Amino acid sequence: MGEETTSLGGIHISPNAVAAIVYHATLRSYGVVGLAPKNLVEGLSQTITHEPARGVSVRYDGENIDIDIYIVVEYGTRITSVADSVAETVKFQVEKALGMFVHEINVHIAGLRVSEND
Repeated sequence: MGEETTSLGGIHISPNAVAAIVYHATLRSYGVVGLAPKNLVEGLSQTITHEPARGVSVRYDGENIDIDIYIVVEYGTRITSVADSVAETVKFQVEKALGMFVHEINVHIAGLRVSEND
């Protein structure tokens, strides 16, 4: 993905590394209770491999980083506020970690979860 050459050698950033950053930043966002698989095939493979980038898709075309995130939101929270918060948090964390501009972040609400009252 991102490549940089220094006097000591090259630095290459994998889309999976970016997806891991996105995953952890998303889970720390208010109102997010989890990430959801993008489709049935990913859901089945996640149960087998326990991939840390579940529910995250990262695309890089040489200039732009585009990110899709599939989240499950806590019932009772304002969905648009949660989605905006996730997008801003992920953008900040990825740009801070990579030093590269994030072009687009798409937040997909895959479901709602109702918590049990204690």
